[in-house]
Amino acid sequence: MSDRIVDCRGMACPGPVITTKKAIEETSSGRITIIVDNEVAKTNVTKFAAANELGAAVEVKDGHYYISIVKGKGAGQPAEVDKCQATTTEAGSQVYLITQDTLGHGSPELGAVLIKAFMTTLLEVKPLPATILLLNAGVKLAAQGSPVLDQLTSLASRGVTILSCGTCLDYYQLKTKLAVGEITNMYTIVETITQNKTVTL
Repeated sequence: MSDRIVDCRGMACPGPVITTKKAIEETSSGRITIIVDNEVAKTNVTKFAAANELGAAVEVKDGHYYISIVKGKGAGQPAEVDKCQATTTEAGSQVYLITQDTLGHGSPELGAVLIKAFMTTLLEVKPLPATILLLNAGVKLAAQGSPVLDQLTSLASRGVTILSCGTCLDYYQLKTKLAVGEITNMYTIVETITQNKTVTL
C-alpha cells in the first residue's frame, strides 16, 4: 500500500471534495491523507468518503485537519448508518432547490407568506420530497428564527434530507445558527440536482 498526501488548504468549496474524489479515483490501494484548513471542508470530505463506503479518520494539527482515507486492502468497514436515519421514511425522489428565503418575485412581504404556505402544504404531499437544497438566501430558512423552521424540522423527521450550502451560511454568518439539516458543498449540490428530478424555487 502506498501513502499519498493531498494538500487542500486554501481551496474554496467545492475544491477539497473534487480534489479528494480525483485522488480516490487515481489510487488503487493505499492511504490518502487530505489536509484542509476549515471545519466545513473537513465535514464535506469525511461525508464524501462515507458516501463512497470509505472510512475517514481525522486528526487536528496546528489548526489544520488531516483526514486519512484508506482505499483497497485494509480499508475497513463502511461507516455505520445513523440509526436516526434508518427508520421508515416517507420521502420520494423529488428534489427542491430553494435559492431565496421568500417564494416568487415581487413583494417580499407576500413572498414570506407564500414560502410559509408552501412549506406547510409540502408536509401534506405524498410522497414527500427526497431532498431540499438551500442555496444563497435560502439557507436563512434553516437557521434559528426562521418562520418555516417548524415545517423543515417536521420534514427532516419524516425522512427528507435538508442540505444548506456551507459557503452561503458563511456569507450570511449563519453557520453557528443552523437549526435543521446539514451543511453541504457545491459538489454535492450539483451531483444531487444532476441525478434527480429537481424543481428550482
